[in-house]
Amino acid sequence: MAKQDIFDDETFFEGYRKIRDNEANANILFEMPALFSLLPDMEGKTVLDLGCGFGEHCIEYIRRGAARVVGIDISKKMLEIARKENSDPRIEYIEMPMEDIGMMKTKFDIVTSSLAIHYVEDFSGVTSSIYELLSDGGIFLFSQEHPLSTCYSGNADRWIRDESGNKQYLKLENYSREGEKEYRWFVDGVIKYHRMFSTIVNSLIQTGFILERMEEPLPDEDILERFPQHSDLFHKPDFLIIRARR
Repeated sequence: MAKQDIFDDETFFEGYRKIRDNEANANILFEMPALFSLLPDMEGKTVLDLGCGFGEHCIEYIRRGAARVVGIDISKKMLEIARKENSDPRIEYIEMPMEDIGMMKTKFDIVTSSLAIHYVEDFSGVTSSIYELLSDGGIFLFSQEHPLSTCYSGNADRWIRDESGNKQYLKLENYSREGEKEYRWFVDGVIKYHRMFSTIVNSLIQTGFILERMEEPLPDEDILERFPQHSDLFHKPDFLIIRARR
């Protein structure tokens, strides 16, 4: 099956970049701070970043003392920006789908992935490859869309709302029906893969990982004061973050 490369679609790419440039973006407010808070000491470490996108994480790892960072992504457009805006002699950017990392021979101290795992169909296959690429004691740290989000398909309203349109309750559907889900996000045909919590956790355990931490980041009072729309995260977190050790 061909690997999905929706990020090189011009309409999708421009829409996605506008979201990432928005100061109210949940990635910037919640996901990135939570992910970075779980990073181990990076001084002198070798790091592999899966689905590196624009390379913001790669350059941050260099700032934190990483000796070498490899960022891979399937998107040519993403990597063009990464090489232009977040380059460093210690960073190597490679055009490659995550499903192909088993071909890599280098060992890494840390493997990270930010909001890319839910685009991968074969989760257990990718995590097995990550396990083999990690040095003993190495850390795998990743974020993904929360399973309470990936269970949906289509574009129906996920919320029960009051007369003013305010979100009251989440309409949960098909949580236990795993597999491919299709959405419209800027364009039709965006494919993500839904897995239950138990599938995610058990796959990591069966691969051999030791789970160290899980986070479902929520807004603090300062963020709620500035961006009250994010109060809906107390009904349903947007992100799941897991740190595991080989």
